[in-house]
Amino acid sequence: MKIFVDADGCPVVDIAIKIAKEYKLHIVVVKNYAVRIEDDYAEIVSVDISSDSADYYIANKIGRGDIIISQDHGLAAMCLAKGAICINQNGYIINNDNIDGMLNRRHINRKLRREQGIYTKFKKRNPQADVDFERTLRKIIQEQLAGH
Repeated sequence: MKIFVDADGCPVVDIAIKIAKEYKLHIVVVKNYAVRIEDDYAEIVSVDISSDSADYYIANKIGRGDIIISQDHGLAAMCLAKGAICINQNGYIINNDNIDGMLNRRHINRKLRREQGIYTKFKKRNPQADVDFERTLRKIIQEQLAGH
């Protein structure tokens, strides 16, 4: 089991690395070359700055039972198709039961932005989201290690 992090704009990279280190799991942090991330434990992979470079790298490397941390629903769908476990930065597990609805909402929101200039206002990140993320990631790892 490996952990992959889609690190561009990801607020929980440090938490994910800390947990991977505790469980002695291989963690691959994928970022574009403009983002500066350094860590002595994690494998840091720099990809081209072009759109979706990190996504394609992860989708090509991830395998069944690996964990992907990403807020990108398109990447999550590709990883689910390969048998990976997907979690977003807030600790929400993305699975085959909810991915279609998430992709539909993404499509509708893009359409609204393009056609009507309607933009969603993002709320400031709540510290509870970090707690929820850490709790969920630990639970996933423990279940995987126990063979569930």
